[in-house]
Amino acid sequence: MKLFAIDRILPTATEETIRGVVIHEALHIWMLYSKDIVREAYFRKDRPGVILVLEAENVAEAKAILATFPMVKSGVIEFEIIPVGHFVPFGTLLDQNLLKK
Repeated sequence: MKLFAIDRILPTATEETIRGVVIHEALHIWMLYSKDIVREAYFRKDRPGVILVLEAENVAEAKAILATFPMVKSGVIEFEIIPVGHFVPFGTLLDQNLLKK
C-alpha cells in the first residue's frame, strides 16, 4: 500500500533539538529508501518540512515505521498519514468507446 506521510513540527521543538537529530533523520530516511520502504522524499516549499511516500502493508505498519524516526522519537515532529491508491474514476470519466480505438 502506498501512503503519504506529511510531517508537522511540534510546538515544543526548538532549533537546538532539531539540529541535534536532523543528520540522524537524514541517515534513517536513506536507510529506509535503500530498503524500498521510503519510495520518495520531498522538501516542502511552503514551510519547513518533508513529505514522504511510503510503502507499507497498512496504516498501522506505516505508523510503526514512522515511530522509528529520530525526530519522532525526540519529540520534534509527528506525521499525518494518508493512504492513497490508483485513481479509479478514470474508467467512469472516459468514454469506453474511445479506449477501443
